[in-house]
Amino acid sequence: MTQILVLYYSRDGATKTMAQHIARGIESITGVDSCIRTVPEISSVCEQTTDSIPETGSLYASLGDLKHCDGLILGSPTHFGNMAAPLKYFIDNTSEIWFSGELSGKPAAVFTSTGSMHGGQESTLLSMMLPLLHHGMLLLGLPSSEHALRETKTGGTPYGASHVSHGQHTLSKDEKSLCFALGVRVANTALTLKKS
Repeated sequence: MTQILVLYYSRDGATKTMAQHIARGIESITGVDSCIRTVPEISSVCEQTTDSIPETGSLYASLGDLKHCDGLILGSPTHFGNMAAPLKYFIDNTSEIWFSGELSGKPAAVFTSTGSMHGGQESTLLSMMLPLLHHGMLLLGLPSSEHALRETKTGGTPYGASHVSHGQHTLSKDEKSLCFALGVRVANTALTLKKS
């Protein structure tokens, strides 16, 4: 079975909802499965330790999840035009995988949620792409052939799926469609690469 890791951090739930819609897109492709993982909060005053299994929600990601995936879709809320610190902290600790090249040549994509139209969604998506490029991953975005990308009045960019909340955590029809499409695109690419 081809497996796509959907790795995200979510504080208020919108990014988690996006991850779930992306996973539905992944699982719509025969022979491909999704694995949803999150990362724990970090402390600003000391090294934080957390239980290996959170009380609720998605399981915490491990380096093993990255080693065994056939593709990766990374998601974070927008924090001042950048990915959130907990996700960055996790990514910053993937040197072992970078040295071994275990993500090299695998497809990847990114997604984000933001509070306002000018909250930095596109720069956040670009910031998440940088470590994926260093890992040698093949970055995928959303092509203009996606009808919802041309019609959206909320989130959605060529760089990846996005959600603009304007204080509402419910995704618009176009945002859901683009999340699903992103999952399908990465799943199809991973399946094709694995067969070749």
